[in-house]
Amino acid sequence: MDLKPKYGEHTIDRLIHMFEDDQINLEPGFQRRSVWTKLDRRRLIESIMSGYPLPSVFLYQRSFKGSLVYDVIDGKQRLESIFMFARVGRFKRKGFSAKLDLGEGSENYDWKNICRRHPEKRDAFQSYQIQTVEITGQFKQIVELFVRINSTGKKLTSGEKRHAKFYTSLFLKTADRLVGKFGAYMREQKILSPTQMDRMKGTELIAELLMSIHKGGPINKKAALDKAIGNEPINKNTLARLEREFIAIMGLMKRMFPDLCQTRFNNSAEYYSLFLLVWEMNKERLVLKDRRRNKVAFELLRHLSTGVDMLRQQLKKAKPAKPPQRLFSDYLLTVQGDTDSGANRERRREILRGLLLSLYERKDEKRLFSSEQRRILWNSDEKRLCRICGKPLTWVDLSVDHISPHVRGGKTDLRNAQMVHRRCNSAKGDR
Repeated sequence: MDLKPKYGEHTIDRLIHMFEDDQINLEPGFQRRSVWTKLDRRRLIESIMSGYPLPSVFLYQRSFKGSLVYDVIDGKQRLESIFMFARVGRFKRKGFSAKLDLGEGSENYDWKNICRRHPEKRDAFQSYQIQTVEITGQFKQIVELFVRINSTGKKLTSGEKRHAKFYTSLFLKTADRLVGKFGAYMREQKILSPTQMDRMKGTELIAELLMSIHKGGPINKKAALDKAIGNEPINKNTLARLEREFIAIMGLMKRMFPDLCQTRFNNSAEYYSLFLLVWEMNKERLVLKDRRRNKVAFELLRHLSTGVDMLRQQLKKAKPAKPPQRLFSDYLLTVQGDTDSGANRERRREILRGLLLSLYERKDEKRLFSSEQRRILWNSDEKRLCRICGKPLTWVDLSVDHISPHVRGGKTDLRNAQMVHRRCNSAKGDR
């Protein structure tokens, strides 16, 4: 079925009543988040009070429980600003003032002042006519229309377009939920700005990392994400595993590099590469929780970051790179031009892997002490005291503990073994 537009107009007062009656839905699933600044909203109110015409508001007409509901396709920011200014419904506490000349010279007015001092201006505001286009048709066409008509003004970001097309995707919902969990960290480390987070760049980055984990390594550009999400639905069990892996690596990133904002690796492209390297090293069972080694690793990243930054400044002054700057030069080539291309991502991975891999030990493949090792340890010690609390042990309560914890690279052999109570071993953890 083709799209069918119906052209008309509504007064602001009528639109307010429709919103209060739950007939206007400002946030259908395909809509983006609010991106207008307070200045944008003030200018809109000034235009209305001056009688200037506004662009049409596009509404998707549908039936819900026997009533007509209008999903806002285009005009969300305008309607939101009007409802905020007039303190309507859930926007009651988000009112703002605008600089208006209402016959007494320019002055800041909020809705309460206008209603009290200039009732005629209040009436003019409420009776202001806004052009509307009510659309009916297939939902897929409505989403396509949303993407098309939002190509002007504050254009849709790639993340916002993806959200509009695939907003029912469990994959994107998972990414959005993880933004809620790690958004504060991303802002704190300046991986993404608050504005970028509001415009779904955080969802885009996390979705890309989840898909890269699913694919087993870097994917070629963000454009591949659309194809992957659209053509490859991921079942709930797989998605749950990806989410667990992502959360684990985020924990490692925060632990290994707590001050990432001091380096160039806090920009999204380079953070992506570092994150996937840590994921890769964790899959290879490297010990990534050693504080001293992590401190050295961070200093290496800081050194690389500083060297690349200095080389960039040097090249701006037409001074060529010197032989000792070869590593910085190689890395700089990966962050110029198309930073998200497969070739640049792979080269960045190689450089970072070469820089950090030799720092970390591999976990012993054998996790538990064997029954033979347990008997040897028991029969080699006449006192049989717990090495943690010093109290006597029994065979039933015996636990063999790694002196240097397994998760920190400790080997599962008798030179790294001690007899302890089960409860003492549990309390010791990975210390």
